[in-house]
Amino acid sequence: MDNGGDKMQLKQELVLDLAGVLVTNFSPLYWRYLSTTFNISYSELTSFKKEIREQLWTGKIPEIEFWTKLKQNFPTIDQEEAKETLRSYIKPLPSLERIPFWSQHANIHIVSNHRIEWINHIIAPIQHHLKSMTISSEIGFCKPQVDIYLEVQNYFHHNHHVLFVDDQEKNFDEARKLGWNTLLADVDGKWVRKVKLG
Repeated sequence: MDNGGDKMQLKQELVLDLAGVLVTNFSPLYWRYLSTTFNISYSELTSFKKEIREQLWTGKIPEIEFWTKLKQNFPTIDQEEAKETLRSYIKPLPSLERIPFWSQHANIHIVSNHRIEWINHIIAPIQHHLKSMTISSEIGFCKPQVDIYLEVQNYFHHNHHVLFVDDQEKNFDEARKLGWNTLLADVDGKWVRKVKLG
């Protein structure tokens, strides 16, 4: 009898968003930075962001095309400075340090609307604690599309005792239909104390 396997099956499934949960959310601060630094209308930048959102997050365009389109639309932008600044805006939050502990009591899954190129360096140190990582730019779906949640669910040992943490209420509807419990992450990180495992 494999007791280790039994224990693994008893673990809960903890599903975590990245931006606003484990790492800082670069928007809207980054777009305001571009506006003030390069003297660009903020409303024009946000319009561009909305237009390119689906292509960017679902990986329909490579990262380099995003930067090319940004430069084409706003020629005053220094592309290299814009790239470096974007990465500097994406930083680990204190909650990321909880991953090793949580992984002792739960299977940890990350699901995020993001670019893998922008978060790989942050996730690398804790990747061995993860059961799965589902990034929109890699699989072609974005939250709140049900497809991205079904992709994550493929990695579950069971569909009971699932807790999904996200910082946007709109991302919960499809997850709840699948029977997942949800927890809204607050900007102060108090949500961490509400994660009860084991």
